Amino acid sequence: QVQLVEPGGGSVRPGESLRLSCQVSGRIFATDAAGWFRQAPGKEREFVATISRGSLTTVYEDSVKGRFVISRDNAKNLLYLQMTDLKPEDTAVYYCNVDSNFYQLRQAGNYALWGQGTQVTVSS
Repeated sequence: QVQLVEPGGGSVRPGESLRLSCQVSGRIFATDAAGWFRQAPGKEREFVATISRGSLTTVYEDSVKGRFVISRDNAKNLLYLQMTDLKPEDTAVYYCNVDSNFYQLRQAGNYALWGQGTQVTVSS
């Protein structure tokens, strides 16, 4: 069974940067696509970004395009999300997940198993 651990959150001011990481175990990470999701208070969990197994293809939610970069290190089973120019509306708990099907990662509702997530708070 896959295990997902997401350290690296924190509190920052608007305009600052933060990098999240996700340690994946229990699956052959290099054969999976991977993605980031987030859930703000009172809102549904939403897709943020996804990356193909070989890093050739990435897709971003419109509001983070140009500010967030998803990447991965298959040798270390690590997924990353570099977040720049953070805004208060980016405040949420961030989660990662993996799937053999790249396109499934566009929908958070496809997954019942999640890690504990990591809190990102953007506030002045």
